Amino acid sequence: MTYNTVHTYVGPLVLGGYSLFTGRHLPLLVALIWIAHIGFDRLLGFGLKYPSRFKDTHLDPERHTVGSFR
Repeated sequence: MTYNTVHTYVGPLVLGGYSLFTGRHLPLLVALIWIAHIGFDRLLGFGLKYPSRFKDTHLDPERHTVGSFR
């Protein structure tokens, strides 16, 4: 659950909004790095995790098959 919380875009978007609202630059840089980290993880195939097992993600093509197409 912690992995999924840290690897959603909500946190960095809130942090970036706070940075733009207050005029502070460091939180914006952290938010951009955080967004890049999430994007890089998704590029490598690491998605949000299901409770069944750690390697079972929302990007796993096996989870998206409806059935066999024979």
